[in-house]
Amino acid sequence: MTPPALTLPRPWYFSIPLFGWIAHDLIHKDQENIYYFLVIIVALLVLAVRFWGLVALTMTALAAVPLVFLLLILITLGK
Repeated sequence: MTPPALTLPRPWYFSIPLFGWIAHDLIHKDQENIYYFLVIIVALLVLAVRFWGLVALTMTALAAVPLVFLLLILITLGK
């Protein structure tokens, strides 16, 4: 009798249907899938603005503030 094969645990984000597929492909396969991911994000933003109006755009901008702030700090430090 042979022992069962050891499998490594998968990261939690591989379990999210669309995001997990793209993340798996980015890590293990093609790097071009990031463009599909960006198109999906833009399409979701357009649909959110269409459905909820300016509130969706405002919440997206509000969520992007820490990322832009970090980017400005990294540019200032020269990294």
